[in-house]
Order: sequence, then structure tokens, then C-alpha cells
Amino acid sequence: MYPADLVKPMREDLTKVGFHELHTIAEVDAAMEKKGTTLVVVNSVCGCAAANARPGARISLQNGKTPDNLVTVFAGVDKEATDKARGYMIPFPPSSPCMALFKDGELVHMLERHHIEGRPAEMIAENLTSAYNEFC
Repeated sequence: MYPADLVKPMREDLTKVGFHELHTIAEVDAAMEKKGTTLVVVNSVCGCAAANARPGARISLQNGKTPDNLVTVFAGVDKEATDKARGYMIPFPPSSPCMALFKDGELVHMLERHHIEGRPAEMIAENLTSAYNEFC
């Protein structure tokens, strides 16, 4: 577990642009039961989350079409919620950071860590906006 003070600014990177944090299994289940599109970001303390994933997610929201619901879990902090969210992402193996787009609870687009690491935030945002344009 990481200290709350350490991860607070990393959480705020997403919550300040409209992401809702999920801390429990019940919150994850409730988010996944919502109709429409839901972007789930598995947040992390790693450098690729800071330099690529979170900025990419934020930039992607400047698109004309965006998901109906924006949620995030924090790997290494909210273990049970993160494990539950990853369960919805099967058959993809657990990775953090990662991003998954769901439509009516069905996984329709996935960005694993290897799609994020070493790629600029703008490229990640382009990938997400393409998925938004198709599914949102």
C-alpha cells in the first residue's frame, strides 16, 4: 500500500477532469452495471502513468465524443477494487496502468501497459479518441 499523501496528486490528475474513484468491489460492480460507455483507468504510481497514461486520458476528453462514465481504480492502493475491475478486463492479463472502454458492460477496447509505456500521451489520446468515435 502506498501512503495516501503520496498518491493524492496522482488521483487528482484524473478526478479533477471528471473521473470518479472506485474504492470498493461494490462501487466497481455498480459502475460496470451502468448503461452506456464507461472508461476505466487503472491508475498507478509508475512513471508511464504520470508521463503517458494520465495525460493521455485527460487529452482524450477533449474529443467531441467521450464516454458516458469515467472511473478509476488505483493499483497498489485500492487492491480489492482494482482486482474486481481487472476481472471485467479478462482475457487481458493484469497490468497497470491500463485503460478499458466498456459499452453496456461489455469490454470493447483495451490499452494495456505495453500500449502505454514509451508512447507519448498524444498517441494514447489518439487511440482512445478513435475508440470513443467508434463506440460512444
